[in-house]
Amino acid sequence: MIDQSVSIHPYFAIKPGCEDQFRKVCEQFIAKTSQEKGCLNYGFSFAGRAAFCREAYIDAEAALFHLNNVADEIQKALDYAELERLEIHGSADQLAILEESVSALNPVLFTLEQGFRTAPSA
Repeated sequence: MIDQSVSIHPYFAIKPGCEDQFRKVCEQFIAKTSQEKGCLNYGFSFAGRAAFCREAYIDAEAALFHLNNVADEIQKALDYAELERLEIHGSADQLAILEESVSALNPVLFTLEQGFRTAPSA
């Protein structure tokens, strides 16, 4: 199976005193994203005031849909946290679809060169 999936890896530094507000925005992200058909997985991990969103999509079009769908939540999150790093991982053809749309976020684009993907088991 050719892996056309795209994963997005945002790392946040939550501002002091904003932990509860940031977590509430995370709940809003999850509520919206849970309705997206092209999302493979989505969730937030925390280590003190550091936060990470673990998210993957079936392809670049699904990732773009997601970014547009949660644009308001992204702005809210940035009221309570700094985006320290943003990585986007995918095949070269999928990254090419995303590159222009995400350039303002200054991501590091990682091109998949080796690996495989299996179909989920029932």
